[in-house]
Amino acid sequence: MNVKQVLAQLISQRSRIDAAIAALQQLASENPSATRGPLSTFNGRRHRRHMSPEAKKRISEMMKKRWAERKRAMAKTA
Repeated sequence: MNVKQVLAQLISQRSRIDAAIAALQQLASENPSATRGPLSTFNGRRHRRHMSPEAKKRISEMMKKRWAERKRAMAKTA
């Protein structure tokens, strides 16, 4: 490839990127909530997700099992 072809391809890519940036900027200005994260609200506070008691218990049991396995593995190596 010669320099002129490479330059033409780079300019083409730049124009596509500029168009994509402009479209995203317009979309963000039309929809102000699109720029915020999924956990934010209009007043800026984050929503907290709540786990059910069953989910908490399941996670607790899984972690206890993982810690026990880790403790056994450490005992074998020591």
